Amino acid sequence: MVVAIAVFALLPIEVSDAGWLPDLFRSSPKHAKSPKRAKATRAAKLARHRAPPRHRAMRLAALGPVTLPLSALKPAAAKCDPATFRIVLDVGHTAQSEGAISARNVAEFTFNLRLARLIEERLKAEGFTETRLLLTEGKARPSLFKRVAAANNLHADLLMSIHHDSVPNKMLEDWEFEGKKSHFSDRFSGYSVFVSRDNPDFKTSLRFAELVAGEMKAQGLHYAEQYSQAIMGRYQHPLLNKDTGVYSNDELIVLRKTAMPAILLEAGSIINRDEEREMDSPERQNLISSSVASAVKEFCEPRWALLGPP
Repeated sequence: MVVAIAVFALLPIEVSDAGWLPDLFRSSPKHAKSPKRAKATRAAKLARHRAPPRHRAMRLAALGPVTLPLSALKPAAAKCDPATFRIVLDVGHTAQSEGAISARNVAEFTFNLRLARLIEERLKAEGFTETRLLLTEGKARPSLFKRVAAANNLHADLLMSIHHDSVPNKMLEDWEFEGKKSHFSDRFSGYSVFVSRDNPDFKTSLRFAELVAGEMKAQGLHYAEQYSQAIMGRYQHPLLNKDTGVYSNDELIVLRKTAMPAILLEAGSIINRDEEREMDSPERQNLISSSVASAVKEFCEPRWALLGPP
């Protein structure tokens, strides 16, 4: 950094504002300027340099392109205030449209509501008193738009939609539980976290998703790898982080239509007979809720230092 500044002071420099571009640079052609326009041009440049660009792209005569992040030019962002930071916990599905049915004939909505309430309790205990539980009524598709409208009206800082996983119908096998016909699939297990590239703040959504997935992995949990496999057909999705299990899904209304950063957590598989038992246990529920709380606290710390956000 010191060397770059020294060279910057001695060599000719071309400075241009750069937006969020894939190559991080956006150059403008040079034009000859008449003496009459020199003063106005210098004033215009000064005004541009005072504006807050995301990056400064510098072309040093001897060193070539160098990118300095905005965070290197100003102090790191302040942490949020837990007392005013609002997280909306969206309970997946409704009492009228219960989602998947577990291997032991329990509706997904029951699992979702129980875990969401526990996460709400944990976040409030950690000082995030503005946490809101979002319960929606109605049939499947209409309820999706209802929950998006409700979340937007709450002016939340983050939204987290809570679900429990199953598999496509073609993968289900038959069995009986307590004398009732049911279905199961022990082929896959694990959590997964989804974001949408169509969310108005995809970058922040991805950051939060990676924190949640990272905390769950740190607790010894593994992510569901099947969503990256061709066998999933139309349910196959791009894996954005192969280390922690963050996927992209641009079809989820609750992720792409909300005004705030949003993620969807599939906490675990309830169609897998062994994992269903684990998801039903207080130990696993506490493990997940503490992972989410840790991720929110980390999210609220300064999110970038001198080298910018990860």
